[in-house]
Amino acid sequence: MPQVTKEQIRRAKQPDLLTYLQAYEPQELVKVSSGVHCTREHDSLKISNGKWCWWSKGIGGRSALDYLIKVRGIAFTDAVLMLCDGRRAHRVPCPMDTEAKRKLIELPKAYVNNDRITRYLMNRGIDRSIIERCIADGLLYEDVRHNCVFIGLDGQTPKYAMLRGISSKTRFMGEVQGSDKRYSFSLNLNPKDTRLFLFESAIDLLSYISLEWVRGAQSNSNYLSLSGVYRPGKNAPHLPVSLERYLNKHRHIRDVVLCLDNDEAGRIATGAIRTLLSDSYVVQDMPPPNGKDYNDCLMAYQQLNQKSKARGAKGAPYYFKGDLVR
Repeated sequence: MPQVTKEQIRRAKQPDLLTYLQAYEPQELVKVSSGVHCTREHDSLKISNGKWCWWSKGIGGRSALDYLIKVRGIAFTDAVLMLCDGRRAHRVPCPMDTEAKRKLIELPKAYVNNDRITRYLMNRGIDRSIIERCIADGLLYEDVRHNCVFIGLDGQTPKYAMLRGISSKTRFMGEVQGSDKRYSFSLNLNPKDTRLFLFESAIDLLSYISLEWVRGAQSNSNYLSLSGVYRPGKNAPHLPVSLERYLNKHRHIRDVVLCLDNDEAGRIATGAIRTLLSDSYVVQDMPPPNGKDYNDCLMAYQQLNQKSKARGAKGAPYYFKGDLVR
């Protein structure tokens, strides 16, 4: 095995990734916005301010040397010699890529019908028509254990599945083994719309749409669930991987509406996402006007609406506290 000197290592650490790619692999560079690039091979690998970060994998660095070792999977000594000799790095299989290809999702077996989960979701206030649409589109089904199975698709291929138990005795939430969180549950009622509404859970997402419909409002946009609580890193906050992938794929999105929970975790997540996106998107905060989440809000609104109608009124008043102008 060839040896490298301290001087060679010092020289190899000098070029940043952007400089290296501009010199040796310009075809790999894709401009995202002013001062920000990604690579053609990995659209979640962002390069800016002399640093790079592969958001979907949670790794990053400063130098081209870091990139060749961590992303390309090149041995340290070989990478040092390539940079010192001014040679382009040959593509080698990335161990992380190979592992991801082996890790395939295995969806639980479907039950003969979806009656139980339909009743469960309707009891939580969700409109039957939106439930039936999700079932028809392959985004939702009932498994043999009578759990709700919320599906995240890559085109027509399931890549993510979240289980939600519906029994009061066995109520739980959990991801199906092999799930790729980049493809969490989403619903595009109008793919041409430039807005994206972001929620913590699939039920909150469906609750918001149902709340709009029960009010007689038009809910015709794009909706994404984070499939859980998002906790930004303390030292280097980063976007949730599902949001990162969605925005990279749907470049027409201009407005991101944050509909996260009214608890401490939801407010922290909202602040972090707003900070990270504010340079490139119009970001609006629209938490549920009452209750912890949008399902709480939907249930409360329907109860109030029923009482109002029982008294002969037209319906319950409804207001958003967020800064979104509706």
